[in-house]
Amino acid sequence: MSNFTVVEHPLIQHKLSILRRKEVSSKEFRELVDEIGMLMAYEVCRDMPLEDVEIDTPVAHMTAKRLAGKKPVIVPILRAGIGMVDGMNKLMPAARVGFIGMYRDEKTLQPVEYLVKLPTDVDERQVLLVDPMLATGGSAILGVETLKKRGVTNIKFVCLVAAPEGVKAFQVACPDVPIFAAALDDHLNDKGYIVPGLGDAGDRLFGTK
Repeated sequence: MSNFTVVEHPLIQHKLSILRRKEVSSKEFRELVDEIGMLMAYEVCRDMPLEDVEIDTPVAHMTAKRLAGKKPVIVPILRAGIGMVDGMNKLMPAARVGFIGMYRDEKTLQPVEYLVKLPTDVDERQVLLVDPMLATGGSAILGVETLKKRGVTNIKFVCLVAAPEGVKAFQVACPDVPIFAAALDDHLNDKGYIVPGLGDAGDRLFGTK
């Protein structure tokens, strides 16, 4: 699938296997999502631009490298996306954080936006839109549309587990936005859950039902 990357780092795959287990507690689940989020950020940021900077080491003067331009923005789709933020922030402590809140309409089953809080200059920054699950693709697509309405052009979508149906829908709606996932699972069931998946990420993160 073009513009779709499965991050196959051994530590990510190992931790994801533990995360999927139904007996994992909410505490362990949060810790694992945090750790995987940090590892995912490492891979997703491989192409961030660099610039030269003059520094002095204890031994000599040198030309070194630092990140160029404004720091990125991490934007979780609430509520489950919040679980990935701290891990990414550990790797990028200077990154800004925005929020997009959504809920699913019980009649239409479509996502409805209820909250948008973003840095005022978000259109000038790289945005990492994060949500643990890419199931039908509805929330992720709406998240991208929300960002684009505010002038954002540099977006990457980061998730843990994706379904082929969601990836296809996202690529049709947002062909210019790359997707990074820890796994591409088999399919969606009749309830819209990813199979084999990991259950409802929000409920497992926060101990709710």
